[in-house]
Amino acid sequence: MPEFAFIGRSNVGKSSLINTLVARKKLAKTSGTPGKTQLINHFLINEEWYLVDLPGYGYAKTSKSNRASWEKMISTYLLNRENLISTFILIDSRIEPQKVDQEFLTWMGENELSFVIAFTKTDKITKTKLAGNLKLWKEFLQKYWEELPLSLLTSAKTKRGKDDVLNVIEDLMR
Repeated sequence: MPEFAFIGRSNVGKSSLINTLVARKKLAKTSGTPGKTQLINHFLINEEWYLVDLPGYGYAKTSKSNRASWEKMISTYLLNRENLISTFILIDSRIEPQKVDQEFLTWMGENELSFVIAFTKTDKITKTKLAGNLKLWKEFLQKYWEELPLSLLTSAKTKRGKDDVLNVIEDLMR
């Protein structure tokens, strides 16, 4: 069955967005502590497709060897999973572009892997600051992509972008 993966820096809101998409508060475990998700978690949706919660990249309260192990597990999954249709890369809209996010997006592009950017936590930022951060992201992306990757604005709290994410998944399954 088709799979759609969700990844981003630790504490970007992956599990919260997943819970919003499936309208269940505790399907994916959430935590204020970075690095809570340590395995690749598959959630079967409507007996038709899988939503996949990947461990966060970047900072986590764990050893360097654990982080290295997660990175190997994640890259193996992303590069070799035949039924992976696309990956949603979650980026915290409240902060300016971070090197770890830029490097991950560049790696995805270099490996020609399908992805959609989902800017999270849009309810926690002013419209002006959000517009400024999105402009910085656009400037970064234009350096490497002729056609900009699809990006969505989301908020697990207000459910902003929920239908947009689900519509993208539906379109990609056609």
